[in-house]
Amino acid sequence: MMDIATYEAEAKVEATHWWFKGRRRLFGREIGKLQLDPGASILDVGTSTGTNLRMLKSLGFRNVTGLDSSPEAIRYCAEKDLGTVQQGDICNLPFPDATFDLILATDIIEHVDEDATALLELSRALRPGGHILITVPAFQSLWGLQDDVSHHKRRYRKQSLNTAISIAGLTPQKSYYFNFVLFGPIWLARRLIRATRPNLKSENELNNPAINAVLTTIFEIDCRVAPLIHAPFGVSALTLAQRPASAS
Repeated sequence: MMDIATYEAEAKVEATHWWFKGRRRLFGREIGKLQLDPGASILDVGTSTGTNLRMLKSLGFRNVTGLDSSPEAIRYCAEKDLGTVQQGDICNLPFPDATFDLILATDIIEHVDEDATALLELSRALRPGGHILITVPAFQSLWGLQDDVSHHKRRYRKQSLNTAISIAGLTPQKSYYFNFVLFGPIWLARRLIRATRPNLKSENELNNPAINAVLTTIFEIDCRVAPLIHAPFGVSALTLAQRPASAS
């Protein structure tokens, strides 16, 4: 669970901030390739203030469930009319086995002590043949203010993420780093923030309309190219995995 001030900062910007907008487009393209029915049963785990719910609503999905451990996050989602969000724990999901056709677990498993337990629960709740979209922050060398205020436990490499996913009984089908173009600038900015200690609730506050416009364009190009070139580094890692259809 993040600091309350971090939820507040995110809630104010997620609709227009380059990072959230770019991720929604990226996730939307990956989900679109699955050709799911609009009535497919979808779970967004760790909704935070509603960025994925916003995307799923715009894609026309009608059967979407949100889950978050924070009452603050749930309140923001309700205020934005982004759908119903239940309170619950990713390591003890309040759903029967094989409930969902698609699960989104984007930037959530890094928050929990036992990511293996979380992945097993996500696998359990997924229908055989169903898909799960997982993203995590990548490379421990990028640890910064956002990791601190978000109460992250770790950052990942793609290989370690896919190993954990496979152990949970899921089959990685597509995996790549994204936000690779800005890897160097973000690494440097985080070193400067650490050194100067500015009074910030979140890195998302380091933005203005001009910067947002430029970074929106850069990040959009990045997210279109990343699945094609498989850069060896990036600020985030994405894996699309499937529960085998033969799973019981």
